[in-house]
Amino acid sequence: MELLTLFFIILVLLLLIILIRHFHLKKRRQNRPPSPPSLPLIGHLHLLKEPMNQTLQALSAKYGDILSLKFGVRQVLLLSSPAAVDECFTKNDIIFANRPSTLSTKHFSYNNTTISIAPYGDHWRNLRRLATLEIFSPARIAAFTTTRRRELMLLMRELSRDDGGGTTKVVDLKSKFIELAFNVLSMTIAGKRYYGENVVDAEEARRVRFIMREMLQYSGNTNLGDLLPFLQWIDFQGLEKRFANLMEKLDRFMQELVNERRETPSFGESSTMIDHLLSLQEKEPDYYTDELIKGIILVLLVAGTDTMSISMEWTMALLLNHPECIKKIKDEIDANVLEDRLLEEQDLSKLSYLQNVITETLRLYPPVPFLIPHQSSEDCKVGGYDIPKGTMLLVNLWAMQRDSRFWDEPEQFKPERHEEGGRREEEAFMLPFGSGRRKCPGGGIATRVLGLALGTMIQCFEWERVSEEMVDMTEGTGFSIPKVKPLEALCKPREGMMKFFV
Repeated sequence: MELLTLFFIILVLLLLIILIRHFHLKKRRQNRPPSPPSLPLIGHLHLLKEPMNQTLQALSAKYGDILSLKFGVRQVLLLSSPAAVDECFTKNDIIFANRPSTLSTKHFSYNNTTISIAPYGDHWRNLRRLATLEIFSPARIAAFTTTRRRELMLLMRELSRDDGGGTTKVVDLKSKFIELAFNVLSMTIAGKRYYGENVVDAEEARRVRFIMREMLQYSGNTNLGDLLPFLQWIDFQGLEKRFANLMEKLDRFMQELVNERRETPSFGESSTMIDHLLSLQEKEPDYYTDELIKGIILVLLVAGTDTMSISMEWTMALLLNHPECIKKIKDEIDANVLEDRLLEEQDLSKLSYLQNVITETLRLYPPVPFLIPHQSSEDCKVGGYDIPKGTMLLVNLWAMQRDSRFWDEPEQFKPERHEEGGRREEEAFMLPFGSGRRKCPGGGIATRVLGLALGTMIQCFEWERVSEEMVDMTEGTGFSIPKVKPLEALCKPREGMMKFFV
């Protein structure tokens, strides 16, 4: 019996050795991308330091534009090559159309079923069709033009108000941009406002603002348990419970919005996005469930508020450090918009310099600097390298759009570089809202709100830095890289503009 046991053990060991050798030789035969030295178990996690975009940029500069990394158990493909990125979103677009599942996506996307996170398949295609035809179609965007204008005018009136200290005052632009972005979205979605003096229920507004602050805080954090699964068993951060509690509050808030619109629906010009989704629910109740509608609301409110407000803040910060650009925008608006009216959305197509300023800001500070991660659904090749199934794709958009090989003076704010015919061929490669099947469908409306808000602010007010020192452009951490120091500016109504705010 002992000899039989010993023989069995030796046989198992031999089989293990053969399997290990087989997989080792198979791996050697594969042509994998370059990779920095790694450590057992944690892989390359020890190399990651904030700011992450600059750390990964340095790794790519040292080891190559197509880089293989290990974040714990996750295999990662890091790209800083326009050609390789283009290959992923064209030739391999379907292969990279999936998203990695994480603890936060499980809780904050209704178990990975929202449009931004859902795996590629019939459900996601239906959501994408819904977004394209029903939410972000030209007709739907045009239907809410009045809503966007109304919210912007409320902000303009607030900025024009004299607080007793003279006509010039210091404005906390960070908070104003968050308020504007959220109010535009909440009024579009549900016909309700949560910031400013015109809220209907102050207590409800405070509750919602607190929930959204919590959500934005968690959305930018990395959970180590996603990379080292044994930490999820320990959950020393208590994230599982905190995520569940926060999502319960978010879900309750969104269900209240749906219930309110169901009880008091609106039609015509006063119709909201929830009203429209509920009308679709009446036709197809099995598909357009309350959970699906709440998932759409969640993505729009959280992702939309974060990216729009941060982009506004970066744009205004750059303009304050380049007052000559503010003057050019002002002159362009004065030349194209009559004195007896304010800037409107249909004027934006004539304001090429303003559009160049926005494009240059999105180059320097893309809304999502690594895009939302993708994941390969099968083995493929990228740049001639073998990429295994299940690899997470990170595109360092921030690094690519600041690469001196593709851009002249890449760190400089130069809106003129985007003038028609003024770019090199390489500079045409910009993906601030992603590319391929998973490209953000809301990019068009985001740039429209950005252009209208900033253009109107410059048309109506004089803007200066609060001191002679340049605005601090230090980048923070998070999903959208916010400014570390909230932006403040001196604001003074332009002569003849107060008549619009009476």
